Amino acid sequence: MPRNSVPFCLAIVCLALAACRPSAPVAPPETPQVEITAGTDDNGAISSGPAESAPRKPDLSKTTDWPAAPLTSGVTWISCELDYVQHGDGEPLEGLDFLQIVDRVRPCQEQGVLRLRYTGKINAEFTALMERVSNIASRMEIGKRVLDIGSSGGRVEDAIRAGDIIGASQWTLWVRDGAICHSSCVLILAAGDNRMIAGKVGIHRMMRINSAASTRAELTQELRDVYGQLKDYLERNGAAVTVADLMMTVPNRKLRLLNSAELEEYGLQGPNAVQDDLDRIQLTRKCGEGFVRRKDDFQLAFERLCRKPEGAVLEEIQSCGLTLRDRFGFPDEVCPDDSPLAEFDSGLAMLEPADDRETQPSRSGGGDGGGHPAP
Repeated sequence: MPRNSVPFCLAIVCLALAACRPSAPVAPPETPQVEITAGTDDNGAISSGPAESAPRKPDLSKTTDWPAAPLTSGVTWISCELDYVQHGDGEPLEGLDFLQIVDRVRPCQEQGVLRLRYTGKINAEFTALMERVSNIASRMEIGKRVLDIGSSGGRVEDAIRAGDIIGASQWTLWVRDGAICHSSCVLILAAGDNRMIAGKVGIHRMMRINSAASTRAELTQELRDVYGQLKDYLERNGAAVTVADLMMTVPNRKLRLLNSAELEEYGLQGPNAVQDDLDRIQLTRKCGEGFVRRKDDFQLAFERLCRKPEGAVLEEIQSCGLTLRDRFGFPDEVCPDDSPLAEFDSGLAMLEPADDRETQPSRSGGGDGGGHPAP
């Protein structure tokens, strides 16, 4: 054998041995977490088709003579405190008449902070609640508003209507630890200026009721029409159309739970992307480019340090953010109401000694509605 052929033969042998060696195992992709649930007319994501034409509603912002509207007992509370661990859910709201809401909301006017706790279905009642409380909060110039929600879902069409009200009214949304936000409630998350989530968020296929379909093709066409509405709604709120896809594919009697990474990817957690773009334009004019850069840096640090580990309770996430923001110079002396987690500052100011409060800039009222605080 020629001498120069020996290295060549050794190379062939090495390649053959390498081919026989078993390859390193590849980790299987994470399996989506799924729960079994019961689909009923009161649960899940229900689509009932176009609503019947209703008489023209009065402009609630221009009158105190509001039409009667029902409110289920024991599902709604109003608090002027954000610390629900120490202060609870607040005072129950017994009805949706003008004076009933005014009486509950008025105590929140001084601090400029309102927390609305709701634990019920997504339906016409919830839509009326959001419209009326938002209206009174605007009249009283309460700029920092938190919807503390727990819901197993409800009607898709009502979720879209309520979401549009929320999106126009500057609400921060919470899903506290131990709470759920399932199926059509996910559409409510899409509308918030900012979303802080510690509970379970899940999604599944819409269930069509009052349908005239007799074939799979007819039912699919009806759902396709609703899908178009969902797609438009999600796009205008900066959420991923993937959410609408899941509402067409995940079996109704199963529930696809979304982890923190998916909530971020689908635009359902943290600052709303569309609102964030609007805020950047306005904040640059009002507070300067340096303020906007610091707020961006804070948000990145918050996502890295405060949202982990998965399953942290809401008050831990909030406490982490409040501690972290000092590092970035917040609350800002010039723009305190636009600083991250600004909705907490009124409560913190109440804890300061009186002499110290006299030297601090005012941090209540106004603002951008939940402040687009970080998370």
